[in-house]
Amino acid sequence: MSINYYERNADQFFADTVAADLSQLQARFVRELPPSAHVLDAGCGSGRDAKAFADLGFHVTAFDAATEMVRRAAQHTGLPVLHMAFDDMGWTEEFDGIWASASLLHVPRVSLPSVLARCHKALRNDGILYTSFKYGSGERESDDRRFTDLTEETFREVIAEAGGLQIIELWRTGDVRPGRQSEIWLNSMVRKQG
Repeated sequence: MSINYYERNADQFFADTVAADLSQLQARFVRELPPSAHVLDAGCGSGRDAKAFADLGFHVTAFDAATEMVRRAAQHTGLPVLHMAFDDMGWTEEFDGIWASASLLHVPRVSLPSVLARCHKALRNDGILYTSFKYGSGERESDDRRFTDLTEETFREVIAEAGGLQIIELWRTGDVRPGRQSEIWLNSMVRKQG
């Protein structure tokens, strides 16, 4: 459902998100990474963040589940962008950091622990995972997309179910896109426990 939305609306979504200023969130993430880290942009959308991390000198791998977003992200970043979904992740201790900005929110609540377990497996010891979810409770459909909204409490439950991940920081921010400042996001920084 959500993938079809991005296939049909790729140009508009790219235009709406590619210039969004996430530099403050990116800086918080980068502070936790070792020099020359290998970063995975999981559900990269426009490729905005993958490009930012590559421009900072990190080795970046990026993927998206929508073919049209893969094409646009590859053009924007100059990086090879993989066409795959979270369920296709099979890496083992490959990444120092995983950036999942506004992407895991499309995963059904019941599947989140197993997807997070895949992220755990893909991270090196002490690796960092950043996520962002729309703030709220429950699952919903909107504009031909499905969303799993989380609060601090429900996020802690999901992390506990996944196992092996320790929350470093949980915080809320407003949406940085024009006209959407009233939308609240739940951000997290989580570390793989060695």
